[in-house]
Amino acid sequence: METLWWLMLALGGAVFLLFLGLLLRGLARGPAGRASERNWLVGGGLVMPLVVITVVLGFTLVAMARLANAPTEDQLIVEVDGHQWWWEVRYPDLGVVTANEIHLPVERPILLRVRSVDVIHSFWIPSLAGKIDLLPDKTNTMSFSASEPGTYRGVCAEFCGLQHAKMRLTAFVTSEEEFDEWARQQAQPATVEASRGGELFLSAACPDCHTVRGTPADGSNGPDLTHLASRTTLAAGTLPNSTEDLSAWVRNPHEFKEGVEMEAAELSEADLADLIAYLESLQ
Repeated sequence: METLWWLMLALGGAVFLLFLGLLLRGLARGPAGRASERNWLVGGGLVMPLVVITVVLGFTLVAMARLANAPTEDQLIVEVDGHQWWWEVRYPDLGVVTANEIHLPVERPILLRVRSVDVIHSFWIPSLAGKIDLLPDKTNTMSFSASEPGTYRGVCAEFCGLQHAKMRLTAFVTSEEEFDEWARQQAQPATVEASRGGELFLSAACPDCHTVRGTPADGSNGPDLTHLASRTTLAAGTLPNSTEDLSAWVRNPHEFKEGVEMEAAELSEADLADLIAYLESLQ
């Protein structure tokens, strides 16, 4: 696909420069020479577009065939659901569920499946792959691979409501070994000891929306929190995942992301500190 893009850019640039040169030449010549040049331009206006379109079509069909026949034996399936305003990420073959972060092994073929649970969203990580829309009534797919390790920023590229600009995500591309270790850790249930913070979490409304695997919390309206502390950001890239910001988010999420479904926590400072300690133990 990259080759096709460069081909289209080169052909478009060449046609533009040729047209500009002929235009300037025609303006510089007198009326006597314009009749013959008019015939040349008419011919060029028919033949040149036909040649360009034929070449682009040919390369497009080749690129589509290569994508359709891309290797699938080692393909990693990643499913992404768009919510207002966060991303749910699942690896169905690995038993991993996370939110707002995507981890990928370098150079491994990826099959991305996307859909929306509410309005139309658009998944876009510019440095990795093109845009793909998330629709409420359809699953769209895209194949790609990441050629270089690194951290890549992504966004929702389709206006989806009040907090559209705060619907971000991060992709981490690592070696196969690092990815396998991450996936192994993420597939495990939460390993936390009994604590007052855990009791507060389970007795509040938190389990109605959030899941912590290995505990009675099994809500599905909000992000899976089983390994919350291993993530780098909160609220789809709105805040860094620090003690101070996590406390502020739980205390009043609408201060940072107006319109979210999460309610402010009515807790004393001591109870809030215990709850945050519990959430930060979810590694």
